[in-house]
Amino acid sequence: MMKVVVAKSAGYCFGVRDAVDLAYKTAEEHDEVYMLGDIVHNENVVDDLNKAGAKVVDSLDKVPNDKPILLRAHGSKTSVWDDAKSRNLNIIDATCPLVHKIHQDVKDLYEDGRKIIVIGDHGHDEVVAIADQVPRTIVVSSVEEAKKINRIRKAGIVTQSTQAIENVQDIVKILMTKIFDLRFVNTICFPTKRNQEQIKQLAEENDVMIIIGSFTSANSKRLTMLSKEINSRTYQVTGVKDIDISWFENCKSVGISAGASTPDYLIEEVKNKLISI
Repeated sequence: MMKVVVAKSAGYCFGVRDAVDLAYKTAEEHDEVYMLGDIVHNENVVDDLNKAGAKVVDSLDKVPNDKPILLRAHGSKTSVWDDAKSRNLNIIDATCPLVHKIHQDVKDLYEDGRKIIVIGDHGHDEVVAIADQVPRTIVVSSVEEAKKINRIRKAGIVTQSTQAIENVQDIVKILMTKIFDLRFVNTICFPTKRNQEQIKQLAEENDVMIIIGSFTSANSKRLTMLSKEINSRTYQVTGVKDIDISWFENCKSVGISAGASTPDYLIEEVKNKLISI
């Protein structure tokens, strides 16, 4: 029988757990609640919430006046807040408090006269909302992009909360050569740091690594890449149905972790499946 080890920090971070719980609670209280886009990047969670009355829409025009609008964990653009308020909608704020803190950090740096640079994934919901807090924000996702940045006299840097620390460090090293007066605020959240460290350890100690998470989740894909750099026998799955028995040939131990938007029941299902192999 294989030894199966689950990372202590696998799955929901507190921001996602609170947002999902709030969506269920609001749907129960109001029969329905509407969300502008997926509350988190996990199809299973979105489907479960839809069945409970939490509906995803792509425009505030589709939100009935008598139903609440839930603003999701990743944060929202200022224009969304302004539009919802102008319509007198019942706004339920499920934004992660750590993301709110990043928004405030950006505003403080901007008020100090700094050009804002966000290290993060282009088009990611969280990054889009962070960049929208002040005018003319620059988003940098890689060392290659950092090298193309022109010299800046005074700048402030924040990061997407789920960035890999190694990527951030490499980018900051480049930007330090281009910015005369630089202030860096490390806004990678503690749950992300803790999960990344546990994955590195599990990847070294086990024959095979399984990362559970949606392929739409930048966080889950980043964790998979992190593990694969240490252990080539790393596989990402969305659930039990994706598991291939051949992965575990000559395997004595397997480590499991999961992205921050992966619910507990999926982790438990995968663990039980591997124990049975």
